[in-house]
Amino acid sequence: MHAYRSHSCADLTADNVGENVRLSGWVHRVRDHGGVLFIDLRDHYGMTQLLCDPDSKVFADVEKVRAEWCIRIDGEVKARDAALVNPKIPTGAIEVFVRDIEVLGAAAELPLQVFGDQEYPEETRLRYRYLDLRREKMQANMALRSDVVASIRRRMWDGGFREYQTPIITASSPEGARDFLVPSRLHPGKFYALPQAPQQFKQLLMVSGFDKYFQIAPCFRDEDPRADRSPTDFYQLDMEMSFVEQQDVFDTIQPVLTGIFEEFGSDKTVDQDWPQISYKDAALWYGSDKPDLRNPLKMQVVSDHFAGSGFAIFAKLLEQDGTEIRAIPAPTGGSRKFCDRMNAFAQKEGLPGMGYIFWRDQGNGMEAAGPLAKNIGPERTEAIRQQLGLEVGDAAFFLGGKPKTFEAIAGKARNVIGAELGLTDENRFAFAWVVDFPIYEKDAETGKVDFEHNPFSMPQGGMAALDGDPLSVLGYQYDLACNGYELVSGAIRNHRPEIMFKAFEIAGYGEDEVRKRFGGMVNAFQYGAPPHGGCAAGIDRIVMLLAEESNIREVILFPMNQRAEDLMMAAPSDPTSDQLMELGLRVIPQE
Repeated sequence: MHAYRSHSCADLTADNVGENVRLSGWVHRVRDHGGVLFIDLRDHYGMTQLLCDPDSKVFADVEKVRAEWCIRIDGEVKARDAALVNPKIPTGAIEVFVRDIEVLGAAAELPLQVFGDQEYPEETRLRYRYLDLRREKMQANMALRSDVVASIRRRMWDGGFREYQTPIITASSPEGARDFLVPSRLHPGKFYALPQAPQQFKQLLMVSGFDKYFQIAPCFRDEDPRADRSPTDFYQLDMEMSFVEQQDVFDTIQPVLTGIFEEFGSDKTVDQDWPQISYKDAALWYGSDKPDLRNPLKMQVVSDHFAGSGFAIFAKLLEQDGTEIRAIPAPTGGSRKFCDRMNAFAQKEGLPGMGYIFWRDQGNGMEAAGPLAKNIGPERTEAIRQQLGLEVGDAAFFLGGKPKTFEAIAGKARNVIGAELGLTDENRFAFAWVVDFPIYEKDAETGKVDFEHNPFSMPQGGMAALDGDPLSVLGYQYDLACNGYELVSGAIRNHRPEIMFKAFEIAGYGEDEVRKRFGGMVNAFQYGAPPHGGCAAGIDRIVMLLAEESNIREVILFPMNQRAEDLMMAAPSDPTSDQLMELGLRVIPQE
């Protein structure tokens, strides 16, 4: 017999009754039923119930074991009484009578319990991550992640892609976040960077003639943490193709992601129709460039109804250039209690409040109620109701100003309204491509034009587009949103050096600076670069959605905490004097 096990803890069934077996695993739980000991033995695959009573020669040894001890047992498979069968687990029809036991690893007092669903502070969970990962939910999440990555790889190979590995130690990359720098011992005073993404290398692969590339790529960015973003490193499905247009990229990645969500998305439906929404419309309708289309609400501009009205705040606001009033419809939200609750939400977000109108039945007809209705009068409120398609029992909420100052809060309010009124369909995955991103923006204070989005996207219209108003130039750049999260980002690349130099010139970067910063790629484009484009899909975020988690750390094996610290490995740590001397570095103490 094998030194540690003849079966896993998920293998044994009624067909094994009478066999002598060997199992190894962790003590999940010990129960003493009047001198008869029951132990749930757990391994990666499942659970088996062990039984031991004073008839066993090792009863005294079995009495000593505690939760999370790692043990090996030999025993005989017995059938459970019919009344004691547990249909919830594969081994529920049997138990194993313990004849012999070996303690493979005793456990000290546990800082967190593996058995049960107790909640522990994140700091405790991350410091003892190896224990946290033993918990059933975490084992399931990490198995899911592994299965998703394997399925992605199969689907990409089936689509004619090959996987190539790009460098981890490289030069600084123009991805927009902070680099992690690596000092060079052989070149004192110079630094490598960990790649924010394989962006330049995958484009160089297209210049090299590889046509279809993908990689499950680690990416490193020194970013502020969020619930849906790791502060140090993350993985993405990175892909690039030659001789393609924007729609070709969409048609390639959609079946891959549809298949993944259908395969692993439990009972949720997966939308087959992925609408393409312009960046401008996404901001207008949803207040976000990653809209949650499970929520049917669309915001609308209602400025005309408030211009010159009796509601002075909005009327005066609209006298300023670039301002507008937007309405968020709220079907079934027509109660003062709900309206007051949303007003309180706006105040928590830093606004003085949020205007509202709700429509109620007064017996002899419909009445518009709320402070705004009284100020603007019945004709304007009726026009608003008709524009928004609302009825008795419905409400509308209003925000105004320059759109960029309130869009984000309006988007949050739309999400809250959809959730609280039960309008958001929680049982589906809803995808949308956001397209037509503007390449440039103007600083409101300095008037300087700079890049708003990816500077390496091909401008729509090519060189001719760059001769007009920079703020009207759109790029072949796109994001894919799913349930309010950005899952994919990509672009058709600007592979023409003359267009690239012109695009950077508009933002104030001369040709010399472009060559200095991106010389490798610019030089390569002078030697027959093909049209190419691609995208990258966030693996961690995909798995987070599939696992129905709200925090990305729940699907990463060994994540950092909110302060970008690894409490388990004590990183970051202080370098030794010898290390600093060898690298020619000196640490300046922070005040």
